[in-house]
Amino acid sequence: MSRKVNKSASTSQPNLRPAANTASPPRGKTSPRPGSPDTPLVDTEKFTKAELLSELREEISSLFKKELTAAFAENLTSIRSDIQQLKTDLSSDITTMRQEFAGLRSTVTGMEQSLSTCTDDIVHLQAKVDAMSKELAKLENKCEDLESRSRRNNIRIVGVPEENVLSATDVSVLLMEAFQLGKEPLVDRAHRTLAPKPNTGERPRAVVVRLHYYADCARILQKARELQRVQINNMTISVFPDHTAKTARARAAFNEVRRQLRGIQGVRFGILYPARLRITYQGMQRDFVSPDEAKEYIKIITTR
Repeated sequence: MSRKVNKSASTSQPNLRPAANTASPPRGKTSPRPGSPDTPLVDTEKFTKAELLSELREEISSLFKKELTAAFAENLTSIRSDIQQLKTDLSSDITTMRQEFAGLRSTVTGMEQSLSTCTDDIVHLQAKVDAMSKELAKLENKCEDLESRSRRNNIRIVGVPEENVLSATDVSVLLMEAFQLGKEPLVDRAHRTLAPKPNTGERPRAVVVRLHYYADCARILQKARELQRVQINNMTISVFPDHTAKTARARAAFNEVRRQLRGIQGVRFGILYPARLRITYQGMQRDFVSPDEAKEYIKIITTR
């Protein structure tokens, strides 16, 4: 009996009414059944569009993800290979640079040692050059002194025409007559200066005379300073000491100063050997070895 009851209950269940919570259509209107020709398709279309859009979004999103993932994976692989290659290149370059730096370091070390050696040699050579320069100056002064001493008995006669050929005897007679000496001075030799023979009408070369005794030389020079120029045998001669070229240049540097001093009254001056100008003014005596210093002193005494 129980089985029959259950079977009837199960077969009669589709005929049950819908649940009480289901919405009942309003009165006066009958709700159309779904699938009937009179049912509106608005809700169904909206639902379908929403599902389609959702599925489309998911597909597009998954497609973008796949493409981006593939692109990123490819790019990352390429970037990794590039970075690895860059690392390799940098490592190789760094190794090469280190080797070059090591070579440069050794080269610089060698150059420093060479420069240090050269500097020491230069200092040594500089000291040697300074010592040799001092020795050379000393030898030059000694040679100048020896040459000057060898010319102590020499005089120079200026103004003798070139056509006059003078022997030692002729020069001795000329000096005795020109300076009214008591006897003929003893002349060892006489010759013209070693300059090219001048043309006609040009200034004749000086005659260098070597006297045997220094006393005769000093007496002749003293009279020559007193007489300045001497007229004899239709010629005008002057006699000067026979100085070296260096001494002659140093004495000639005072020519302008001596010309200025001649125009100042009360001033006495003279050139001492080898080239020292002595000025005496108002009882005060001063010596000058520089023409510029002498000119400054002349300005001072002329403005008083």
